[in-house]
Amino acid sequence: MSHQTTPSGILLLDKPPGITSNAALGRAKRVIGIKKAGHTGTLDPMASGLLVLCFGQATKVAGFLLDADKSYEADVRLGVTTSSEDSEGEVIERRPVPPLDEERIGSVLDRFRGPIEQVPPMHSALKHKGQRLYDLARRGEVVERPPRSVVIHALELVRYDGETLRLQVRCSKGTYIRSLARDIGEVIGCGAHLAGLRRTISAPFGIQDAVELEVLETLTRDQAHALLIPPDRALEHLPAVELEDQQARRITQGQRLAGLAAVHRGQVRIYGPTAFLGVGEMDGLGHLKPVRLFSTA
Repeated sequence: MSHQTTPSGILLLDKPPGITSNAALGRAKRVIGIKKAGHTGTLDPMASGLLVLCFGQATKVAGFLLDADKSYEADVRLGVTTSSEDSEGEVIERRPVPPLDEERIGSVLDRFRGPIEQVPPMHSALKHKGQRLYDLARRGEVVERPPRSVVIHALELVRYDGETLRLQVRCSKGTYIRSLARDIGEVIGCGAHLAGLRRTISAPFGIQDAVELEVLETLTRDQAHALLIPPDRALEHLPAVELEDQQARRITQGQRLAGLAAVHRGQVRIYGPTAFLGVGEMDGLGHLKPVRLFSTA
């Protein structure tokens, strides 16, 4: 009796605007045909771009991707503030936009590069006393949100047309681009909201390798499976440790190994003679313990 191995892997999806990340995942699951699946960082419904989906055993690497840096193209509409800090909310104020040139815009953007404190938007999935902020916001409630530390690694002006800034942003996890748009508008003095957002990078993956959802839905299951990326591609920032056959058997049984030549300290990718085995941790003294193992059956 033959057993067919259930495929697993990472799918890079180009999410269209207008649907939630979970809805996009659901539609991709119907094509891929693998029930166990998840994504590694939500995109707002209004946003488009790279959504990293993990299927089958690849869900085991999802946690390692949640902390990854992200890059975006963002359109910041000056002079108009909204209740949700993006184009889906109600307009709550309009103010004239002052004369701006590249030098003035550059001096404003300088204030947001590097580590910053950011107050999250009310329309977010963060919790206040056990309730999601967006549920409170829908009831018209506004509560105090403690600022959070995030890092803006890069923030560049692409163009300005008199009312909208097109920005390129590279940032740490937990950064709200809506809040960045809001705060830039306040520093300029006219208010602003996020009018458009596209995620271009979710490290280590880029939008250039993603498949559009509409294209994915025209594929056969086999064609869709051919797009799945091996899970270890998500972990190439970790050093690799190669094990011999007997060592590989022991580590897959959950045993710790000693006496390895590798003297890395921290997390590593573990490979046996024929397969990627999972993630382990080394202590710098040649000891390796398993952290997250993949089934090799």
